[in-house]
Amino acid sequence: MAEHSSSLTHLALQKFKRNFWGVLSFIYIVLCGLIALFAYLIAPDDSSNANQMHLAIHSKKPGFRVEMLNVPGPEHQKQSWIGALLNGEVNTDTEIPISSWTLHEDEVEYKPYSEDEDLELTKAVALKDFGITEVSKKDFEEQFISEKVFLLGTDKYGRDLLSRMLIGTRISFSIGFVAVLISLLIGVVLGAIAGYYGGKIDALIMWIINVTWSIPTLLLVIAITLALGKGFWQVFIAVGLTMWVEVARVVRGQVLSVKEAQYVTAARALGYRNMRILFKHIIPNILAPVIVISAANFASAILIESGLSFLGIGAQPPIPSWGAMIKDHYSYIILGKAYLAIIPGLAIMSLVMAFMLMGNALRDALDVKGVK
Repeated sequence: MAEHSSSLTHLALQKFKRNFWGVLSFIYIVLCGLIALFAYLIAPDDSSNANQMHLAIHSKKPGFRVEMLNVPGPEHQKQSWIGALLNGEVNTDTEIPISSWTLHEDEVEYKPYSEDEDLELTKAVALKDFGITEVSKKDFEEQFISEKVFLLGTDKYGRDLLSRMLIGTRISFSIGFVAVLISLLIGVVLGAIAGYYGGKIDALIMWIINVTWSIPTLLLVIAITLALGKGFWQVFIAVGLTMWVEVARVVRGQVLSVKEAQYVTAARALGYRNMRILFKHIIPNILAPVIVISAANFASAILIESGLSFLGIGAQPPIPSWGAMIKDHYSYIILGKAYLAIIPGLAIMSLVMAFMLMGNALRDALDVKGVK
């Protein structure tokens, strides 16, 4: 029995490997997962939520370059590497986009960046604000002047769009994992109990499922979000509480089809309790369709979160969310800067498509009748 099970698993894995789009989608999802995990390490702007604003350089095109004058801020408590990985660097320095600068004996004179050269004003910062009293031009340039490149341009607040996109990947993956976890915990338990026990218990659970199913998903999520309040974790819980019905229906149907199987009858004959039979013998044998629907639910969760953020009741600013980025910049489509809304839209589309394609590949690979 163990050899047969191992053989089926091996055959399913081989079948999945032969699915080009499934494997490509899996690689893309793993890559996005790594980006989400190490977002602050690879983002050009590693401040918390990539929220460094430079209004003078707002809405710049991809590849924009500008010189930055870095004015040190007050000293702050050192962060652990885990804190920096999870929440970004606590940066108290001030970055000023400049067009030119001149070093004097006790101050540095600079012209803030401006598109209108006629409006350029000269400003100055004392050298003591940099923590120095005397320095050569070369040393000052090495320490406090840097050239910044915005590969995807800047948003309407002058923030680095690439950094916001990378950290926004974490939001999409987080909502997917938490929502799918909640939906599995509720859906598998209720669906398995309904299918195994039947009778009034089944009727009651199916009534709850049908009532929940009849309410539009987005409307139910909005209602739960308003009840729990706006926030990061509230959205996760709200989306998870609306996605369990599909899991429950699938699990119930699978349990109904296998609860009279020979191995279940044998377990009853050995005197095993119902809960042990259900969770130790039946559920492990019906996980294939649950895995497939989990992939689809992951994609749905990303879409729902993006929709909520677009409506303003999802992840709240300054947390970077792809849906919120589209909301902030959709008006730029007719202003010649459509990429500000198209880039996060393409990110949502590609990640959702990857999960759907991988789900289809898993469905074909885990189909026992189709494994040869």
